[in-house]
Amino acid sequence: MMIELTNIVKKFDHKAVLNDVSLSVGDREIMVLLGPSGCGKTTQLKIIAGLIKQNSGDIMLNNKVINNLPPQERNIGFVFQDYALFPHKNVFENIAFGLKIRKLSENEINSRVYEMMKILEIEELEYKNISQLSGGQKQRIALARALVTNPDVLLLDEPLSALDPVLREKLREELKNILKKIGITGIYVTHDLTEAMIVGDKIAIMNEGKIQQIGTPSEVFYRPRTEFVAKFVGARNILKGQVIESNHDEVTIEVTGGANSFKIRALKYPIFERKKKMHFCIHPEDVVLSSEKADNSIRGIITGIVQNGPVIKVSIDIGGLELYAMVARRLLKYEVNDKVWVSFIRNALHPLCGKKCRSPVQETPASCIRVQ
Repeated sequence: MMIELTNIVKKFDHKAVLNDVSLSVGDREIMVLLGPSGCGKTTQLKIIAGLIKQNSGDIMLNNKVINNLPPQERNIGFVFQDYALFPHKNVFENIAFGLKIRKLSENEINSRVYEMMKILEIEELEYKNISQLSGGQKQRIALARALVTNPDVLLLDEPLSALDPVLREKLREELKNILKKIGITGIYVTHDLTEAMIVGDKIAIMNEGKIQQIGTPSEVFYRPRTEFVAKFVGARNILKGQVIESNHDEVTIEVTGGANSFKIRALKYPIFERKKKMHFCIHPEDVVLSSEKADNSIRGIITGIVQNGPVIKVSIDIGGLELYAMVARRLLKYEVNDKVWVSFIRNALHPLCGKKCRSPVQETPASCIRVQ
């Protein structure tokens, strides 16, 4: 089942919450809407479900416009952020609720509910009260209730956000496996990059009511097209400069913005032209620190060291320009105020051109650049 949004606009009090949003989700594909709070992700889900009405634009399900269909006729499942389970009903009754509304026979209801509980491995919870369930169990009940009606499309609004970090990490992969096993088309909202990378076949990054970029998890992470996307996926090193030398497979870029400019060699992209000014980004994990001068390196001084889970985030000052590096804890040999050599592999750069850029033939870049 395919779903498509075309030029969707939604305003609240004359302020555009969604501004000309277009999106296409293929059959059995999971599209993740990723972005900061308030960017319009949940509003988009509610418009698709028919819970609120867009000001303009079309929603199409298998090429049929459904703008005027009421929610109950759209056959779209919705898993809410807080699950919205009925506390006065047990697990079976919660899952069966949508089927009873459809006035199915008791045999059909029992058959569908038991089948769904078996798929989600929650048969033993049948008569449990909602108050007796863990966060992970509630998540499965909400998912079962949405899926038991055989929806054409499933909408999930941050379904793991209420869980503790350990359980959330465990259920990410389980949820992806369940959705693929059932074979449903889904749109999944989150502001968590790791969750989006695991769950999504495609990711649409949103900001201020607009879609900034759509692509596979790999494309969005390694080839961000705008400065916002680059920063959102963790490529915090946004630099500006221009190409000053070029040969058939390599360019030299002069980076400006600090007290002194410096040069970086990088693989040549078709978009690079001599003396073209640009912005570019480098993922912190592509910044290499060393006590000895290496190829393609510059001198800097460490200004900060911060724990960041299994790795250390290191900030380095290079002539008034701040860069960030990610270093495995066991490999960090430096302290604040230590002088280090900072080097970059040749594929650490890629144009943030606002559109899909052609990559160098020989290597795939690790990060991305935007042309001014």
